[in-house]
Amino acid sequence: MTRTMHTSALVLLNDSPRLPLIAALAVRFAATVTKWEQRRRSRVNLGRLDNRMLKDVGLSRHQAHRETTRYFWMN
Repeated sequence: MTRTMHTSALVLLNDSPRLPLIAALAVRFAATVTKWEQRRRSRVNLGRLDNRMLKDVGLSRHQAHRETTRYFWMN
């Protein structure tokens, strides 16, 4: 939850018209890296779910495996 709030704060900061170019680029980079980390962590945790838990979220083992083998930068 803290990282989600952090990401939204970065997005708000990035939309600020008063940021110098280098600061805007740094904020955009930080937001992108944060998003990548969230995806990586979600995919790792998805790979740890057993078949019963996967069924609860509506995924098959094959679908979960396909998602967990994706690279962190892939949406």
